[in-house]
Formats: sequence, C-alpha cells, structure tokens
Amino acid sequence: MKNIQIDDSLGIPKYRQIINSVYQAISNGELKVGDKIPSLNQICAEFDLSRDTVMVAFNELKAKGIIHSIPGKGYYINSVDVNVNERIFVLFDELNAFKEDLYTSFLNALDDKTTVDIYFHHFNFQVFKDLIAASAGKYTSYVIMPATFDYTADILSVLPDDKVYILDRLKPDLEKYPVVYQDFEKDMYGALTAGKDLLTKYAKLVMIFPGGKEPEGRMIGFQKFCNENKIQFEVLRSLLNRTIRKGEAYFVPSDRNLVRLVKMAAEQNLLLGEDLGIVSFNDTMLKEVVAGGITTISTDFAEMGRRLAQMVKDRSPEKIANPAALIQRNSL
Repeated sequence: MKNIQIDDSLGIPKYRQIINSVYQAISNGELKVGDKIPSLNQICAEFDLSRDTVMVAFNELKAKGIIHSIPGKGYYINSVDVNVNERIFVLFDELNAFKEDLYTSFLNALDDKTTVDIYFHHFNFQVFKDLIAASAGKYTSYVIMPATFDYTADILSVLPDDKVYILDRLKPDLEKYPVVYQDFEKDMYGALTAGKDLLTKYAKLVMIFPGGKEPEGRMIGFQKFCNENKIQFEVLRSLLNRTIRKGEAYFVPSDRNLVRLVKMAAEQNLLLGEDLGIVSFNDTMLKEVVAGGITTISTDFAEMGRRLAQMVKDRSPEKIANPAALIQRNSL
C-alpha cells in the first residue's frame, strides 16, 4: 500500500509502524499538506489489523497535528512538521501581565520540539465549552484554567484523562486530574499573619471584594485573620462613594481600583505607608515602581509556569500548591 508499510518481522508495534510510515512519506516528500492518506478500512483490510490498532495510530497523528479528518471524506495531511513531539492546548481565562509571566515561563521550560496553542475563554462559559470540544483529539496535552467555573467534569470528559492538567484553582469535581494551584484562603491568611506587625498599626483593614471572577478564598482568609486577631475590618464591593480615611489599609484585587485609590490618597494628601495602607494582589514589575512601590500578596507566577511545564513533561499526577507571600513595599 502506498505510504503505509507494515513488516510483521519487526518487533515494533503495528500502530507505531503506521505512524512511522506517515512520517517517512512526509520526509521523502511523498505526502504534502492537503494530501489524503489511506483510510482506516483500507489499512485494516490490507494488513489484517483491528480498527483499534489503526485508530491508535490515527489519534496520535491527530494529536500531534500531522493529520486531520473531514467527516465523510477521510484523513488528510495537516502539517509536515514531523519534528514536533508534543502539541499542547492551553486554555486561560484572560491575558494580563502576571498571566503573561506564567505563560512565558511555561514556554521557556519546554523543549524546542513542543508547540503550544493558547486560547482564552474570558469567563464566558459557552466559549469555554466550545473551545474544549473543538480541541478534543488534536493535542497531546491539555492545560485548562477553569477559573470561576464549577462542575465542568462533563465538559472535560471529551478529553483523555491522562492528558489533562488543571491550572490555578483546585476544583472538587476535577480531583482526578493533576493540578498546579493557588490555595487562596491559606495564602491570604498566611500573608496577613506574616505582615501582622505592619497591619496592626492601622485602625481598620478594608477589603474591596467585587465577587465575580475574584476567588472567594481570599475574602475568607482575610475575615479569618481579622476575627482571630480582633482587628476591625470591612468588606466592600467597590470604592464607589467611599471616603478613604487616615488610619485605614485597603486590600484591592483590581488594578483599576488600585490606581483609583492611589489617586484618591494623593487628592487628600494622605501618605502611602504612613497615613494610608494599600495592598494589591498578583505582583508585576509595574507595582514595584508605582507610588514608590505597592505592597502585594502574590504567588510566584514564573515558578508556577515552570512547575506546570515539568508536570506536563513528566506526565506527573501530582497536585501542587504554588504558595503566595507578602511582598512588602512603600505602600504598607
């Protein structure tokens, strides 16, 4: 059969010989992008193979992006880049400065025979669902960031269990998958405890918690710390109509609210770190220099990316908590 060779005398699995045959035909220039390859039924009949054996070969070729299928027509060459060993699907919630740090670190920790396609669901459940469905069978690994979405196990069931990795949040219904995550409640409580001497000089701690995409664990850790240490606190949904006062320290997840708070402090001649405290989340280079330096509670996103890459490379089944810390600067 043209382009497919099977030798029963070789100690190489038949499905692997099919894959190698396609690779060889591409390398020799016999198969080009858009060319049709022999059908599953043709290969089964020619070499007396089971459909399962041929499907294993076809599925691996699809996962590496070498072939794709057109319903009712057959399988066609999609790429001639046979040097790619891994093809990874990455689904983030959104792109921002710290997610870019994570992604860049992830890419840098992979080898040059790995390609990565990144997509964003922007907290839209239908987009999340559609992107996962469209990716099924086309990649060797899947990195999924469910973010605020719960009960997504059925959606992920279209993907191979041993090729899925969860990122950023630990979800009870996805406990069978490996994960690199942030423990928001524990990290918040731990960071506040580490900065207790700085925080107790303020009359009140105020957390801006708008809900939505923000992790509830942060608010729970904040309330737990304040209650246990008998510190006066307040949780607000927004800064709208808020009058800031000397002796308050604000915890702001939104960078927009961070800028607004810095501006409000300047307008009232309140000195950051003395009259008013500010703590932001998710450290970036910009926060090192804004207003003389903004104190943050943040995980190490570069380390998170490296750990994720190692997990994918090792096919590790681990569940790894990526810890956060208080990074103290001028604003506290």
